[in-house]
Amino acid sequence: MAEINKFKKVAVLMGGPSDEREVSLRSGRAVVSGLINAGYEALAIDVTGDDIVIGNDIEAVFIALHGRFGEDGGVQAVLDERGVPYTGSGAEASCAAFDKEISKKIFAENRIMSPKYEILSCHDQRTLPLPVVCKPTCQGSSIGVHRVFKESDWQPAVTDTLKFGRKALVEKYVEGRELTVGIVGGEPLPLVEIVAPNNWYGYEAKYTKGESKYFVPAQVSESISDACKSVAMDVFHALKCRGFGRVDIRLAENGDLYVLEMNSIPGFTETSLLPKAAAEAGMTFPALCDRIMRTAQVG
Repeated sequence: MAEINKFKKVAVLMGGPSDEREVSLRSGRAVVSGLINAGYEALAIDVTGDDIVIGNDIEAVFIALHGRFGEDGGVQAVLDERGVPYTGSGAEASCAAFDKEISKKIFAENRIMSPKYEILSCHDQRTLPLPVVCKPTCQGSSIGVHRVFKESDWQPAVTDTLKFGRKALVEKYVEGRELTVGIVGGEPLPLVEIVAPNNWYGYEAKYTKGESKYFVPAQVSESISDACKSVAMDVFHALKCRGFGRVDIRLAENGDLYVLEMNSIPGFTETSLLPKAAAEAGMTFPALCDRIMRTAQVG
């Protein structure tokens, strides 16, 4: 007998005021369709600013907002204040996962290996040797992210990065393989390996269909797969996340695992990684949306 839905009438928050608005709209539309197919009355709500208008008949919210006011804890704090259950991590955990400077400190405190880094503001001098990756401390979808091999490319890269925030996270570039571990309901999913053009999974490689290749499950040994899942759960718990998420990992050529970041609201577009991993685990897209929707809670 099918499990009865915990909620019936739900809203999907999408769009938002961040630079990831277009990706969020694509994620949100997919989730609305998935939830309807799973038996919910799902309403799409296009968020355009730092506030939300939700009808009193809405029982819970699926947050499909990426970036600012989606993953940074802002919308979660608003929903907590109103007592509306929502999917994903709470306000504090969302902020910790979204702000890469906070994440890095938490990784260090919990002995989770991550690439060596420094935080730079405007006019600060880089001390890490090339090659490095330069990214905004609070941004997603590879917006403002640059891989720098030549000194002549450094200044244009960091200048562009700082257009997306007051601080840049500069970290040692780790040559190796790009792996990601999805987590749903507190359980890790099969690993996904991303093979991007020139080994660089930037914005175009992420969101242009056919640009990157995905291997699900990743063609790695069982021991590496288990190690990746273990590290991903360590990250999930260290940041106090809940519900679902995705941890990005770099597998170095010597076999070391370096955590790049935790995505507390990963994408749900046709090229997104979490749905690919869920499908490998035997979950249809509507079933994935349903399982996440059931985890919605306040606070």
